[in-house]
Amino acid sequence: MSKPQPSGQKGKPKRLSIRRTRSPNIDTSRHDGGEGTDTALPPAARERLWNLFEQIEREFENVYIENFTLREKVEKLEMIINGEKNIDGDVSSDGGLAKPGYSKKPSASQLMSQKLKTTYKASTSKIVSSFKIPNQATSIECHRLRNYVGHRDGVWEVTYARYGPAIIATASADRLARIWDVETGQCLLKYLGHIGSVNSVRFHPTEPLICTASGDGTCHVWRTAVSIPEPRSLPGSADEADAGQSDQDELDGFDNQDGSTPSVLKAATLELKGHEGSLSAADWFTTGKQIVTASWDRTAKLWDVETAEQAHTLTGHDQELTHTCTHPTQQLIVTSSTDTTFRLWDFRTPSIHSVNVFQGHSETVRSTAFSTTKDIVVSGSDDRTVKVWDLKNMRSPLTTINIDAAVNRLSVSPINNVIAIPHDNRHIRLFDLNGVRLARLPRRNGQGHQRMVCCTAWGDENATKGCNLFSCGFDRRVLGWQVIATKEEK
Repeated sequence: MSKPQPSGQKGKPKRLSIRRTRSPNIDTSRHDGGEGTDTALPPAARERLWNLFEQIEREFENVYIENFTLREKVEKLEMIINGEKNIDGDVSSDGGLAKPGYSKKPSASQLMSQKLKTTYKASTSKIVSSFKIPNQATSIECHRLRNYVGHRDGVWEVTYARYGPAIIATASADRLARIWDVETGQCLLKYLGHIGSVNSVRFHPTEPLICTASGDGTCHVWRTAVSIPEPRSLPGSADEADAGQSDQDELDGFDNQDGSTPSVLKAATLELKGHEGSLSAADWFTTGKQIVTASWDRTAKLWDVETAEQAHTLTGHDQELTHTCTHPTQQLIVTSSTDTTFRLWDFRTPSIHSVNVFQGHSETVRSTAFSTTKDIVVSGSDDRTVKVWDLKNMRSPLTTINIDAAVNRLSVSPINNVIAIPHDNRHIRLFDLNGVRLARLPRRNGQGHQRMVCCTAWGDENATKGCNLFSCGFDRRVLGWQVIATKEEK
């Protein structure tokens, strides 16, 4: 009589075999390479094939036995843990009755197993929760309110002024940078100082200054001395006016819908030269006393605005730089590149300038953006992913958002931490930092972009009537959107 096996344990797994076992009813002359065989495989190739099958079988057996052993160990640990918990007169692990109020002090191995089990359950719950439907009590409403018309070529970047009047600035391949009144949609100023495509534009954090980066290899600093005109009532609503406006309509020689022309600025206050290639982006550093520029010459440079001299040259990328941005309150710079990485440059310690490399993408990293309220940086890539990273633990991303098109210059809202993602496929999608999709901006009836969306920028999130999100694209359009989070009554 065979000995019964203890509860919770299973017998040793049977050995599986896929070797040369043949049924007695099958003619083996066709498979053994004997005389009269009609197989197309030569004997050497057939023998090699059987050897490979045997190797696969051995590997499979090893994995199967290892898995079986681990499963037995997990069952034993569960029995031990359950036995330690029965301290109030329940059945103990050995089948006897445990004494009320008595508990044996757990060993170190038991404590470790308990910790592993708790961690396993927590991680499993986290994975399961990621598949749950997001809270439907909060919904996002998106409407297009404005169309800022005037550029003659694709618009690469749009940015919003965080001080003073509600204005935005745009950078275009038509070699112009423009300033617009958010409320009326009128162009207030045109900057004509560059001789190449204007690839980036950024407002100074506290002063009426703008820096622009161009394909001509220079960065210009100029003043935004503009006067905001009184709002004029235009015929029809903003959407009605835009709907009746074709892409070929360039306002018949005028720059604004009411026939007025904006101010023109032809010379920069300051010009920064030193790169050997085109500039892809520029941004103000912390307090606004320095500017960082990113170039196709594989370097980024930090400039002193007062002296126009280079303070630092940031080297390390293997290929062209595509973007750069700075933290709004801390001395941190991020540069992204076509070498599939982006780098974090830390200037918070004056004597030590450290750099960390993020290697989570498989294709060109097009842009990065900091969160204002959290130690978070978000990256977007041509590999059709957006990744959320913790600045304190940069080995792996906190969240990976998989999408269906390449990502361009994204932005993170300063209050609600909503990521606005512009795509090559003309869509704009909104996600939170946990990777939950919130909304997609509408494109019906020509409301959205007709070609690649190049950039998004958040405005005043507290605005409930005006535009609080802006986008620009290769279709020469600059659009103003109203994005409002509403709570539905249950």
